[in-house]
Amino acid sequence: MDERLKYTLTEILEATGGRLLLRGADHFTGLSIDSRTIKPGELFIALRGERFDGHNFVNDALQKANGAVVSYPPAIPVKGKSVIHVNNTLKALQGIARYRRLSRYVTVIGVTGTNGKTTTKEMISAVLKMRYRVLTSRGNLNNHIGVPLNLSMLDGQEIAVLEMGASQPGDINELCKIARPDIGVVTNIGPGHLAGFGSLETVRDTKLEIAGFVKRLILNNDDNMLRPEVPLIKKNGVDVVTFGISGSADVRATDIRRTDSGISFRLHCGSTTGVEVELPMLGLFNVYNALAAASVSMLFSISEDYIVKALSEFKGVPMRVERRQFRGALVISDLYNANPASMEEAIKELVSLRKNRAIAVLGDMLELGAYEETAHRKIGQMLAELPVDVLVAVGQMMEYAAEEFLSISKSNKQCFIVQTPEEARRVLDSIVKDGDTVLIKGSRGMKLERILEE
Repeated sequence: MDERLKYTLTEILEATGGRLLLRGADHFTGLSIDSRTIKPGELFIALRGERFDGHNFVNDALQKANGAVVSYPPAIPVKGKSVIHVNNTLKALQGIARYRRLSRYVTVIGVTGTNGKTTTKEMISAVLKMRYRVLTSRGNLNNHIGVPLNLSMLDGQEIAVLEMGASQPGDINELCKIARPDIGVVTNIGPGHLAGFGSLETVRDTKLEIAGFVKRLILNNDDNMLRPEVPLIKKNGVDVVTFGISGSADVRATDIRRTDSGISFRLHCGSTTGVEVELPMLGLFNVYNALAAASVSMLFSISEDYIVKALSEFKGVPMRVERRQFRGALVISDLYNANPASMEEAIKELVSLRKNRAIAVLGDMLELGAYEETAHRKIGQMLAELPVDVLVAVGQMMEYAAEEFLSISKSNKQCFIVQTPEEARRVLDSIVKDGDTVLIKGSRGMKLERILEE
């Protein structure tokens, strides 16, 4: 953490409403919730969860930290360290983050949606960094702990771009109360985390909780769940900017073409003729992510030349739609997460890139609740109807996809059912040939990256 990033003891007490148990250091170089990685001078927040309690490590943390925020005092007070008592350490962390945000002159952009949040957030940041000092949320730290930790890093930036995730109703509302976004971006609505939401309508309503906080909202105009909501959002006084491939969107892509290095398109964001963008990434979904980034950039008067330059140099996000070679085959690995919408898009990409055989190595899509069997069967039906030659189904739920694939497919198609990445690796080793195109995709919990480990 930047050593210039200072918190005073007075600020911490004011932000948390805490009580000073022990006075030591008056300044802290940053915040940490992990005693293993804490740096000298930081303030340790002892969070408690279902399977962990940071209070067990307070004394370890205070060997380096200048102080700690706790719900009960450490077993052995450490001389020279400040200890602050609060009723709830998570609420204290969130209070410190909110205090930091409100005490800084910064424009906050919140990015939410079912798919593409992380890539869109990174693209937005890449473009805005051409002209501004930007704080970008780290990785996918997008929940009630991650968002406050990211906000705590504010230190002179003009813009903060924060990813906001949700797994149940009210989550976005809670994050917005902490971050107070000025601009919102909703990438799309799809069947992700349905175990917590129950329906697509609830997913949409939860993502659109951000509309109650922002002055401007950027929406995917091609999303059938979002487009009908635009008139009501505008009626409530929010300025809406839409993006998409359809002609009615404010920011559009036309003349979309695949290239040797990725995908190209003509970007229209104000000009009649548009500008050519060479995006070094696979997938139509990344065109949508780029359009969302361009829409945000318009609000900050970023020139089209800067937008084109930033997008053309964008290298993507680790574990999202990466190309690699495996025994003479082209492998598309999309290993971070999976839900029905992202799975369908990845399969389409596999089919569009195939030269010889198309092989789909697919792991279970998790957190779909009562929808899980239906969702996996639909994937199997889609695979059977498309020119996909081989399915390697990994996991119990993907067995449903295999059943559909086998019942509908012609006899020249192959299917293998396995339970672990290691088994999938052995199957792939035995069947892959030069010129094949392979898709490897599944939910993060399936750990399919092990398939490609050397």
